[in-house]
Parts: sequence; C-alpha cells; structure tokens
Amino acid sequence: MVASVTHRLAGTLVTQEVFAMARADDLSQLPAGLPVPVDDGACDHLPGMRVPPVELPATSGGTVRLDALPGRTVVYCYPRTGSPDDPPPPGWDAIPGARGCTPETCAFRDNHGGFLDLGVLVLGVSTQTTEEQREMVGRLGVPFDVLSDADLRLARALDLPTFEVAGLTLIKRLTLVLDDGAVTHVFYPVFPPDRHAGEVLDWLSRAGATAG
Repeated sequence: MVASVTHRLAGTLVTQEVFAMARADDLSQLPAGLPVPVDDGACDHLPGMRVPPVELPATSGGTVRLDALPGRTVVYCYPRTGSPDDPPPPGWDAIPGARGCTPETCAFRDNHGGFLDLGVLVLGVSTQTTEEQREMVGRLGVPFDVLSDADLRLARALDLPTFEVAGLTLIKRLTLVLDDGAVTHVFYPVFPPDRHAGEVLDWLSRAGATAG
C-alpha cells in the first residue's frame, strides 16, 4: 500500500517516511482548538421546503433523487473529505466548521445500524466528484451512498450555505432530515462533527417515526 501511494506521489518507490510527510496529521481525529461555527441564519429558510427534482450521482452507481425517496432520510452535507496522500487546502483548520469530515462520516458509518433500526436512510452529500467520493467510501468502509453535487445544482436550488477556499466552492456542514422529499428538520451549524451522528440519532428517537 505504501509503495503504490508513493509511486503516485513521486513516480518512483520511496520510503514510508517520505509518504508520511505528505500528510502528517490524523484525518480521523479532530485537532484541539478548532474555531466553532456560529448560526448565521443561512438555513432558516429550509424547514418545510420540498427538495427539487435534482439527480445526483451516487457512489454505488446510478443517480438518486432526494425528492423521490419515500419515508425518512437523513442527508448530511459536508465540505470535503481529505485523503491521506493530499494536504488540506491552505488555512483549512482556521475555517469554522471546515475540519472534521472524515470523523463525521466515520461516526455515521459506526452508527449506521441505529439508523437502520429506526427505518431511516442515511446519505452523504458533498461537492466532490463521485470518483473522489468512491475512494473515500472504499477506504473508510462506508455502508451507505454518498452523492456528488459537483455542479452545485442541489446547493443552489436549496440555497444551501457555501464557502470558497483554494478555488473550490464547498457546502457548509449541515444535515437535513427529509420526510417524503420535504425538509422536516435542519441541523446547522454542526459541531463537533465527530459527535453529530449520535446527536441526529437522539433527535430521531425523540421525534418518533415521523416529525410533527
């Protein structure tokens, strides 16, 4: 594994220590002292909205239309997951709410059985390409689909909050609870992301099968 990764980075076989220099931080852990995002009201318009009929590519193949999904769906939107062999964008940890996409996804993975027990479908959404998302899904063993909004059709149709860094337009971290294609509840801002899956499960357990 190390040899193949370093081959992509340098074109030749190098040592594991050189590979480690590409990304010395631990993607699975949140650093101390991260800035806490504040609620700027950017999601206040979402409860009660119907999701537009936008087809999003899925990591398992094909496309998914959120508006056509029956029952309850949890859609967690995140900026972007990092890769062990790629450094983060400049100043990433200083952006409130940016760091933590891998811990958040791992938490939804680890709690997936709890969502299934409640009859709730879990989906991830980011503006990364499906190819990038598939690498993450395979590396982390994610058991659910992740959808690509690389062209920002969903983000723009719902007027989701975004931010820009290093030439990328990314969705701010938020989670939508959908019932038959309509937004029932919104979690925003989300912090800390590694505890968010448990937060959503607690809310779902209190809310029951459907929201009031």
